[in-house]
Amino acid sequence: MRSTFLMFAGAFACLWVALAPVRAAETHRFVPDRFYNTYSAAHPPALRIKPGDRVVTKTIDAAGVDWDGKTVAAGPNPETGPFFIEGAEPGDAIVVTFEKIEPNRAMAYSGSLLAPYTVDPTAIAARTDRDPKRLTWTIDKTKKVARLDQADVQPGGIELPLRPMLGCVGVAPARKEAIATSTPGAFGGNMDYAWLNAGAKVMLPVNEPGALLFIGDGHARQGEGEVVGTGLETSMDVEFSVEVIRARSIQGPRVENADYLMAMGLGGSLDDAFKEATSSLADWLEKDYGLTSPETAMLLGVAVEYEVSEVADRNAGIVAKIPKKYLPKPKP
Repeated sequence: MRSTFLMFAGAFACLWVALAPVRAAETHRFVPDRFYNTYSAAHPPALRIKPGDRVVTKTIDAAGVDWDGKTVAAGPNPETGPFFIEGAEPGDAIVVTFEKIEPNRAMAYSGSLLAPYTVDPTAIAARTDRDPKRLTWTIDKTKKVARLDQADVQPGGIELPLRPMLGCVGVAPARKEAIATSTPGAFGGNMDYAWLNAGAKVMLPVNEPGALLFIGDGHARQGEGEVVGTGLETSMDVEFSVEVIRARSIQGPRVENADYLMAMGLGGSLDDAFKEATSSLADWLEKDYGLTSPETAMLLGVAVEYEVSEVADRNAGIVAKIPKKYLPKPKP
């Protein structure tokens, strides 16, 4: 009789679990009114979200100007957030999927001089124009282009297609540090990767409970390396969701889109950044795709690609990337 009761009790428990409601993902509409110039766990969460929730929000430009053209914060790179992700703990990783990154005003600005880190001293000494100018661009969202109409800079003007991206995506750093939003590192931050566009997934390590995610520094377009120290700086409408990967240790930021896996190296020199990027991509292939070290070396030797993501700031950036079409299916 007891065994029969236990059998029915077990069956009822299984049925209850099967019928228990699955929490529907929520959509949070968050208009920020406070912004931060450091990545730090000392900042109070602006919004708490659960894995899978969708966030619809905005960022202001690198100088602190919002979508209405008002200066609402000090630069550089004032950030929206931080967003507290429920359940994210140190030693985990988060994956941020950007569903929308779109300019929300008709003006952007850019710099006019190559940054000192991007050219040799002779080129700097030979400059005839030593005074930096702020160049103003018009954003035409209907035509999906940005135009510069300044005859003293480019006679006849210049028109380029929009390629919106976020220069800054980061989490609270380790060791309770507060790091300026002008700086990239293992926590993400001011990475200025030209291909961090809508559709990209950004993986970041979790150093503090809740991860504390910050976003900002939107560019309507940017050349690789950010060689003038800016992109087309503007404010953005952003939509994203976040997932948590338990007990997943990663060395630094990673990006994935429909075509590529991309591991970022951020270091004091391009040499250091190159080594970090290659090591991170190799670790990714071995842990998530089940390749052995010799298999990884063979594949990278014939298929890896590299990009210079950042040279204008204190830390240089290199991205090691590999086409997903060459990879086996990831491990479950």
